[in-house]
Amino acid sequence: MTLPEMLAPTYVQMLGALSAWLDKAAAEKPDGAAETLLSARLAPDMFPLSTQIRFACVQAQEGMFRLRGEDFPDSVAALVEEGRNGGERPGSLAEAQARIAETVVMVEAMAADAPAADPAAPVAHALPQGMVFDLTAGQYVRDWALPQFYFHVMTAYAILRAEGVGLGKTDYVAHMLPFLRPGTAPS
Repeated sequence: MTLPEMLAPTYVQMLGALSAWLDKAAAEKPDGAAETLLSARLAPDMFPLSTQIRFACVQAQEGMFRLRGEDFPDSVAALVEEGRNGGERPGSLAEAQARIAETVVMVEAMAADAPAADPAAPVAHALPQGMVFDLTAGQYVRDWALPQFYFHVMTAYAILRAEGVGLGKTDYVAHMLPFLRPGTAPS
């Protein structure tokens, strides 16, 4: 299994779950109440739901571009900036869903013709504050790309749960249901 093959299915299935959670929120909180969720936070010093969604999309895009050895397009920087300003401009659920859908399409397209990434290849991962992490591609996937992506997806899940959206473990692992052995589900 190549490193892009490890990332792309994870990104696609969890972004799909995130999209389904937003659909559930919209169904449970009618008359625009779901839109207000985009400004909800777990703690005052954390980014709101709108930013968590955008940053999950950023992480997925960055992971794929980095493993392909490609520079990030300007659209990634624009999405980062949108995320940083999510508290002031949360956008709408429709816009959030569009961002997720765009990211899924991009990840799937990049995965379709992804070159094999050497797990030992060096990756210099620079952060905006000037810090640089020197990793191998394998370490980057294991220790940065997946954990950072899951941080934002799970923070979005936690915000939705904290705001009363009826999410549970089944919503989180919906991608596993096709693998459920018949007759083993609890009644």
